[in-house]
Amino acid sequence: MKLNRTQLLRSFPLTIGAYRKEKRNTRRARWLTRSMAFIASLFCLIATSHIFAEELTTPMDKLTKPESTTVEFKTSMGDIVIRLYDKQVPVTTENFIQYVKSGFFKDTVFHRVVPGFVIQGGGHTADLERKETKDPIINEAKTGPQNKRGTLSMARTSLPNSATSQFFINLVDNSSLDPNSGSAGYAVFGEVIEGMNVVDSIAAVPTNRQGMHQNVPIKPIVVLDAKIRE
Repeated sequence: MKLNRTQLLRSFPLTIGAYRKEKRNTRRARWLTRSMAFIASLFCLIATSHIFAEELTTPMDKLTKPESTTVEFKTSMGDIVIRLYDKQVPVTTENFIQYVKSGFFKDTVFHRVVPGFVIQGGGHTADLERKETKDPIINEAKTGPQNKRGTLSMARTSLPNSATSQFFINLVDNSSLDPNSGSAGYAVFGEVIEGMNVVDSIAAVPTNRQGMHQNVPIKPIVVLDAKIRE
């Protein structure tokens, strides 16, 4: 028996409905898939941009942020530029930096000059009056570098932890000033990176004894200014 169109539709109502429902579900599934893909792509783009930004900025930060502090001394005989060992001897360098920032070294003199050994300053005015200092600091000689030519070390008394503001610049390699079994040593906290010729010129000036002080330059060698170099 041959069925007409109406009879055919009546014979397969569930089949047609299921087909239409499946078609709607397929369209919905495609929409959901595309939406999820778009959201995932957006998150990937944001994450990648963040990583890319870090890759660009981190090297620049390393270039602009100094690894160590640089200090410039202007003296009556020329300029001396010093690089500090901030990481190796943090207490000593921070102590020195605070003296620099406070203007303490201005108008002090290199009051002790010993050719072939050291030049020393950081505590006396031109009339050899001793300036008032902060409390002494611990001796970091064991963690610092050796007393090589051109390095700066903290001056102190016979007591290991007695350094305050005075420092000296080594004119030669002074291994006897490094820590050893019989001495706590003298803490090295920086090095001259510009103006070693000025240091050598200071070392060559004539000296004499003035009161209780020996090896004092006859003509005062004055620190005109000391500042952190940005």
